[in-house]
Amino acid sequence: MFDTFVIVDWSAAGTPKTGRDSIWVCAVDRDGSERLIENPRTRHGAKNLIGELLSDATARGERVLLGFDFPFGYPAGFARRLGLTETPPWRAVWDEIAARLTDQENNRNDRFTVAAEFNQRVSNGAFPFWGCPVRFTHEFLGPKHHGRHQADGLAEKRLIDRWMVGAQPCWKLAYTGSVGSQSLTGIPVVRELRHHPGWADRARIWPFETGLRLADDAQIVFAEVWPSWWRAEIRREFGPPNDKAQVRTVAAIFAAQNRAGELAKWFAGDPNLTDEQQPTVKTEEAWTLGVTAPRQRAASAPTPTLPRLRRREFRRGGGPVEALPWKGGREDHGTSRGRVGAAVQPAANKYDYLCDPTVIYRRSFAAIRAETDLTRFPQSLRPLALRIAHAAGDTTILDDLVWSRGAVMAGRRALTAGAPILVDGRMLAAGIIEARLPAQNRIICTLRDPAVANIAEARRTTRSAAAVQLWRPDLGGAVVAIGNAPTALFRLLEILAEGAARPALILGFAVGFVGAAEAKEALIGFGGGLAYIALRGRRGGSALAAAAVNALTAGRQS
Repeated sequence: MFDTFVIVDWSAAGTPKTGRDSIWVCAVDRDGSERLIENPRTRHGAKNLIGELLSDATARGERVLLGFDFPFGYPAGFARRLGLTETPPWRAVWDEIAARLTDQENNRNDRFTVAAEFNQRVSNGAFPFWGCPVRFTHEFLGPKHHGRHQADGLAEKRLIDRWMVGAQPCWKLAYTGSVGSQSLTGIPVVRELRHHPGWADRARIWPFETGLRLADDAQIVFAEVWPSWWRAEIRREFGPPNDKAQVRTVAAIFAAQNRAGELAKWFAGDPNLTDEQQPTVKTEEAWTLGVTAPRQRAASAPTPTLPRLRRREFRRGGGPVEALPWKGGREDHGTSRGRVGAAVQPAANKYDYLCDPTVIYRRSFAAIRAETDLTRFPQSLRPLALRIAHAAGDTTILDDLVWSRGAVMAGRRALTAGAPILVDGRMLAAGIIEARLPAQNRIICTLRDPAVANIAEARRTTRSAAAVQLWRPDLGGAVVAIGNAPTALFRLLEILAEGAARPALILGFAVGFVGAAEAKEALIGFGGGLAYIALRGRRGGSALAAAAVNALTAGRQS
């Protein structure tokens, strides 16, 4: 059916970029052999590379399938709300994006301005697009989700996005999973490649120009793909980074389906789409190749019922340990209780486990080094990466660790000079090993300051965000560690944008399902030389933020 498969992991980066979160292109032939795996620095370079691939393939008479990992369409009604009357709606939107967007050869582009102009046309407000860097301010584009979809009449997600658990909305322009920016910068490239005079008469966009089938007259087919659909099958050895592993794996999967004669079925989409849904898919929203049925969220496993443990009091220093009164209950099963206050007899040791903390640490760090390649990190960052993996109990978490150049040294210099450590939670403060601080540095947590409640009420915000207001006198040159509240990180960036004194380093480990990923992406995109170390995505927490601080103070002891 096809001779060549090209999978493209796209990026809307504003500067030339390679490695993680940049463009990756993988091409394989029908037997799965890789023809190339490239990491172009810019979208202009990627377009030229793909053009050369197509030129060579068409010269050999080959049939090519190209998959791009961004949405080809928008929720139904978008073209009409933009005031576009041309048909079909998808083409009107593509033409409008291509006409409005300026994307220079060095990756500088005006996608946020274009989105703001679209918002103005759609709603005369900051809807439906959202998400932007802290330094970008526009009346018609906001940094946070507007929550207006139900009231303002455009769906948040396309039908296919609802089919695929975890797919992000195409209105989202910033932070983790910002597919909206990828579509705004990617659609003009696919449009130009499709209309190249060397093969325009033989190229087709699926399913917009083919319907939900594979057109016989299509030598070149462009389709939307989502590598995370095959998340469980991604071969980690094909990276790092994960972007590289994804394109290589997905290209191999497509080639294998082709050889097995199963690929044609994928072009039908979900065969159970209704007569009402199909026209929407074919003219406005598009579909993701390879998705043939909705993926349901896994049901939560029942929480196991564990036997209740008897409470004990432990004293420091090896003093006597006394039992608290036994608590009667079904779990006791006739155990002899003895008198209240009787000394607890030590239980027989039935388990074989390590007790020496030095050996435990040594083996733990050795296991981490064996499971992950720490050489991908700068030398100065490796002790911190080691401790983050150790605190998480998970080496794959390092795939999400990002940093600015010189961040570790900036933090160490600040601590050596006596800079305070500003933290957003008492648990984080408790996790910092004070004995290792090089200058008896103050650890400041303002969360329980009496003024916080009033500030939170006046600003209608969280106490964590309000507590950040009280950091201003100590902020200049400090080390800031945020391991809990995304609102604290957002508020910190806001007061820095207002002109507050810059900290020496921000450790961004906010955690949670709402706002954590977005807040850390805002930190990463803040610019202006702000030094940071952050963990992308939802994961984070006090333990990881404290581990990062401790790594700065431990130096090369790790």
